[in-house]
Amino acid sequence: MGDLIYLTGPVRSGKSARAVEIARGWGAGVLFVATYAVDPEDAEMADRVRRHQAERPAAWRTLEAPQDTAGALAEVSPPPAGVILDSLVIWTAARFERPDADIAREWRDLLETLRAAPYPAIVVGDEIGWSPVPMDASLRRFRDLVGTLGQATAAHASEAWLVVAGLPVRLK
Repeated sequence: MGDLIYLTGPVRSGKSARAVEIARGWGAGVLFVATYAVDPEDAEMADRVRRHQAERPAAWRTLEAPQDTAGALAEVSPPPAGVILDSLVIWTAARFERPDADIAREWRDLLETLRAAPYPAIVVGDEIGWSPVPMDASLRRFRDLVGTLGQATAAHASEAWLVVAGLPVRLK
């Protein structure tokens, strides 16, 4: 059974850099699971993706799996030395038109897949609920759903870390 590490914290706090730092210790066979499919019309987001890619070792593989993430992981061959899934928030956004219960069930299934895998995995998330309650019902729903999925991730994880200002603080 693989270790599952959860890294959470505010936006631009160093979570992804910390994930890469940890995963470098797993060797060259790391698989980066991107939960965002690049939209060529969004130049700013494409630039963000390129910057993240440049931070990773060239030998690592990337799997773009914004939809059936667990199914895509099952098809990977050879098995990776470890997996970074970045990010829970983008993964959630890709499913937001579906009912919350369906999204939560799919996330639990993915967490169980990662825990049962013969390799370690890191899930990167964001703490988006630290600001005032949004006035828009859709934004409140998204914030609440991400918070619920983050709690489920921490519960499944063997380690949980809060990354703030580039500094990791162990939660679990």
